[in-house]
Amino acid sequence: MCSRRKRQCYDLEYLDGKVREMVEKIEKTDAEWREQLSDLAFKVTRKAGTERAFTNDNYPKADGMFHCVCCDAALFDADSKFDSGTGWPSFYQPKDGDAVDEHEDNGWFMRRTEVVCARCDAHLGHVFPDGPRPTGLRYCMNGVAMTFKEQV
Repeated sequence: MCSRRKRQCYDLEYLDGKVREMVEKIEKTDAEWREQLSDLAFKVTRKAGTERAFTNDNYPKADGMFHCVCCDAALFDADSKFDSGTGWPSFYQPKDGDAVDEHEDNGWFMRRTEVVCARCDAHLGHVFPDGPRPTGLRYCMNGVAMTFKEQV
């Protein structure tokens, strides 16, 4: 089980019987995160904010990987990105099951599933069951929470 105060994580067994790979947790103080991130990136990733729609989906349409702006963990392959029309970058699946964690979010009088970076707990966005095949999921992410690295 992961400790919120230590930089370690132990193998976890999920209800489906799969065992998650060990992930080294990255933890910093708010002051350390503020020093590293823009004001908007801090608000979104560390305080579970949301950027305005259609303000940060300016990524190139190229092969590559989307990474966490906080810890540089690989999150989403560009091949899984699609235009959802929502104004936020959308994907039908993460890079792998260990890239993100999901938590119930009952804020704002809604019932949603929050998506966070598995390595540093950065708030990335939410996942909804209205996406395209093959998963039927729409990972609706905040663009400011990610960087894009083009495959060379």
